[in-house]
Amino acid sequence: MKTDPHTLRFRLFVLILTPLLIVSLFLGYWRFSVAQQTANELFDRGLLSTALAISRDVASSEGDALSPSTRDLLTDASGGEVFYHATGPGGYYVTGYAYPPIEPTALGAEPQTTSYFEAIYRDEPVRVLKLTENAQVGGITGQTIIRVWQRMSDRNEFARDLALKAAALMGALLVTLALVVWFGVQLGLRPLNDLQDAIDKRSQNDLSPIKRAVPGEVKGIVRTLNRLFGQVSDSISAQQAFISDAAHQLRNPAAGILAMAEAVKSAKTNADREQRIDKLLYAAKHSAHVTEQLLSLERLTYGRDQRDAKEIDLNAIVSDVCTDFAYLVLKQDVRFEFNSAGQPIKVFGTEVLLKEAIKIILDNALTHGGPSLSTIVINCDADGDHAKVSIWDDGKDLHPDNATKIFGRFTQLEPNSGSGLGLAIANEIVQQSNGSLTVDPVAKGAQFTMRLPISA
Repeated sequence: MKTDPHTLRFRLFVLILTPLLIVSLFLGYWRFSVAQQTANELFDRGLLSTALAISRDVASSEGDALSPSTRDLLTDASGGEVFYHATGPGGYYVTGYAYPPIEPTALGAEPQTTSYFEAIYRDEPVRVLKLTENAQVGGITGQTIIRVWQRMSDRNEFARDLALKAAALMGALLVTLALVVWFGVQLGLRPLNDLQDAIDKRSQNDLSPIKRAVPGEVKGIVRTLNRLFGQVSDSISAQQAFISDAAHQLRNPAAGILAMAEAVKSAKTNADREQRIDKLLYAAKHSAHVTEQLLSLERLTYGRDQRDAKEIDLNAIVSDVCTDFAYLVLKQDVRFEFNSAGQPIKVFGTEVLLKEAIKIILDNALTHGGPSLSTIVINCDADGDHAKVSIWDDGKDLHPDNATKIFGRFTQLEPNSGSGLGLAIANEIVQQSNGSLTVDPVAKGAQFTMRLPISA
């Protein structure tokens, strides 16, 4: 079965087993070194026991023969063949192999009771023990030298055997651990698989919170999913409400245009026809305006016009809007005043949208100011770490308590020809620029204040 290297199970398997494998390699190397040292110690002790036994037999038999126990020791000691060579007082040959390994010169120059060295015997490396004692052989008292040696290959084979057994044990433990980890991870991930199956079985309309019991490590994921489900559910509800409101707002203008078109067709005189055509054009423009506002609100809701956001000069933007809007205000015989900040005020936002928000507030003043409207004043300045744009008119009074209603979608304080979307769009634009739009208490008329954070 092919394993996907991107699965959580495989990654956990690798993350757990890789350090263990590295540690096992170091332990294997260390165990081999210990086995080598252990073999040397055991074999050296075996050589010493053999040398002492030979020395005893040489002294007791005066060099005639080795006892049966000593011969057995030569055969069985240290797990390999043992060679020996014994000389009596004066250095004459007593027993053993005729030509012992040659010891290093430096070692032979110093008399020692026991000494170990390595040499070559019959083209093979050997380990040699030299035992020097005072003994009487053939009625002569003096130093007897016993040399006992053994092939290094026997020692290495013994050390390899110890290391291989240790390696086999560690390998078996590692394989066992790998199986436990592999299937243990699968068992541990079963709640995630059950959670996935439960989500897969949901219908596309089921966005209710997940209430399954899950391990503590997964609760954060479930909380995030539930929060996401809630946000998606709210977004769908808002979109459905928007579609419903949009359909309601467009139904009446569409029906009115159709009725006026039929009325134009049934006009009896040219004057009557011209009058009905003017009404038809007005209804068509109103319908187009409502449609454009609906599209603007939809784009704002999903942030589609925020891609062009950048650092801009709010003072310059307000100045441009006032220049463009002055003709419409003065045309209605309304005094128009703009008080500039006198210096650039940098904010972060979308130039087109912020201009649109200011235009909406100005248009709202012209449309709903009433017959008492005679003055509109715009002030732009900095207030601490915020830029502030205030738009005041002396028309109909507007109390701050009505802010929630006028900033709502498709809501109006009084019946009029508007769609009830303008101020909602302006408020949405300002909020997406991390600002606020408020209705201020004033002695007469209405005042809107836009506050935006100044760029650092």
